[in-house]
Amino acid sequence: MTAGPGGEPITVLVVEDEEITAEANRIYVERVPGFEVAGVVRSGGEALRFLRRRPVDLILLDLYLPDMHGLEVCRAVRAAGLLCDVIAVTSARDLAMVRSAVSLGIVQYLLKPFTFAALAERLTRYARFKEEAGLAVGQGDVDRVLGTLRGTAAELPKGMAQDTLDAVAAQLRERPAGMSAQAVGDAIGISRVTARRYLEYLVDLGVAARIPQYGGVGRPELLYRIPTQRSGR
Repeated sequence: MTAGPGGEPITVLVVEDEEITAEANRIYVERVPGFEVAGVVRSGGEALRFLRRRPVDLILLDLYLPDMHGLEVCRAVRAAGLLCDVIAVTSARDLAMVRSAVSLGIVQYLLKPFTFAALAERLTRYARFKEEAGLAVGQGDVDRVLGTLRGTAAELPKGMAQDTLDAVAAQLRERPAGMSAQAVGDAIGISRVTARRYLEYLVDLGVAARIPQYGGVGRPELLYRIPTQRSGR
């Protein structure tokens, strides 16, 4: 996959204060063709100092940093006239924060914990957006380019529906201790097999986690739950 104009790699600054997570994010980004990690920093202040020396195309930005909130970093980046894009990374599921992120021009919002596949999908979509950026002939061109960046429900795997996915996720939010595929299926009126397919999709996205439930005879039952947030991160 080509990257930026002229085939140059898309440069990424990883901003994450947790050392293990920062290293994982760096490895994830560098596994995606067309992307290059320009640096890894551990605080908002360090990020701003780095960007003054070396602008990048994209920031993979944790929102909860030790010295300032990630949204403050975004405001400072915009105030400095830097044109880099931002993918926000956080475990916070506060929709007000999502709205604030969008208002600051954050192009993607990725919930922790996430899989390589989830990040790669967003980076690939961003690369297509960069490749297609240019003069719009009409409204259709604008809609197509924005759709490439934001994604649509049509991008769900074949046979899956957004309303069913939302219903499955809602059940998990209501039962923080976890639910089996059978319990989810019974709650929303779908089969266990179908419920499990949606649950596994949420796991692949990094939104849900599998929890083996021991206690009976034979193989343990799998429960699914949305991971509990830690320390507001």
